[in-house]
Amino acid sequence: MPRRPKSSHNGGPPLDDYEGPPWGKGDACIFLAWRVAHDKAWKAPSRAVMLMRLERAERLGLTYEEYTLEILERGRHLSEDDADRIAEIRRAGRRRRISHFA
Repeated sequence: MPRRPKSSHNGGPPLDDYEGPPWGKGDACIFLAWRVAHDKAWKAPSRAVMLMRLERAERLGLTYEEYTLEILERGRHLSEDDADRIAEIRRAGRRRRISHFA
């Protein structure tokens, strides 16, 4: 038979495995501001914009994610004239991504 909780118990889950808040020991306000900025930056664009970015990325030999991240980081679209930067991204051989706050 299940035990009846104490009258002071709020009925929530046990906290034995609780590792703390998602922002760790840092400032919650900064964490939340970055989370909002991250979500806003990576919000899905319109279909037309997405297809345009995908076509340009494939033409340059990059992934959609790499191309979009360059737009977010540098504030401009890559073109064939940016051969040095494109080569640098390819040479790195990494699929960069914005880290998720966990």
